[in-house]
Amino acid sequence: MFLKGKSAIVTGSTSGIGLAYAKAFASEGASVVINGFGDAADIEKERAALEATSGAKALYDAADMTKPDEIAAMVQRCHAELGGPDIIVNNAGIQFVAPIEDFPVEKWDAIIAINLSSAFHMMRAAVPLMKAAKWGRIISTASAHSLVASPAKSAYVTAKHGLAGLTKTIALETATFGITVNAISPGYVWTPLVEKQIPDTMAARNMTREQVMNDVLLDAQPTKEFVTVEQVAALALYLCRDEAKSITGANLSVDGGWTAA
Repeated sequence: MFLKGKSAIVTGSTSGIGLAYAKAFASEGASVVINGFGDAADIEKERAALEATSGAKALYDAADMTKPDEIAAMVQRCHAELGGPDIIVNNAGIQFVAPIEDFPVEKWDAIIAINLSSAFHMMRAAVPLMKAAKWGRIISTASAHSLVASPAKSAYVTAKHGLAGLTKTIALETATFGITVNAISPGYVWTPLVEKQIPDTMAARNMTREQVMNDVLLDAQPTKEFVTVEQVAALALYLCRDEAKSITGANLSVDGGWTAA
């Protein structure tokens, strides 16, 4: 258990990719703070399971990713109760699909706040603690959309491109402090977020569900397979190893070949 004694915060981790990250860190002995929305009983079940896996503490924090003060408070809570944070994963994200002339301003603001600005606030709060410890791992879930665009996703594509740039910048700022800062850019992963956006894409492109699945989602990935949450989490776990300490400022694609074209 190479992460025993380390602590990790994963935003947006009550389901999907975020929960897979938390499970991967717990499997290597880390104490974990999970964050996000959902049924309280389901969240508590996952929290308790993480403790059983890691043999360390697991906390749930309901910090709203649109509120900088709550983000900073979550980082300080981790520091006070678990130490660190040694690892942070900026994973919280939402999606909305519409042509720009129909794109609601409030949806733009929410996507930029949650998908991009929350990562800035997490890093701003955590980096001083990591610098003091002379060790840290910062990982952000970007997307193939941090590298390429798709129609009707102006806010999401903008946020993910911004996240890639933020990753590079903070990697340079922390390069001599034992801290690495990287982005993981999955293609389509079968998660609640992807499943939820299918009806919006059906409406935006006048397609059936099957057409969206085959002609939009999997059409982008030469493997014709969805990426799994476990595959994404395994890469994050590797980035926390000492063997990965020279990987920083990278945007690592896990997209079935999507961005190779």
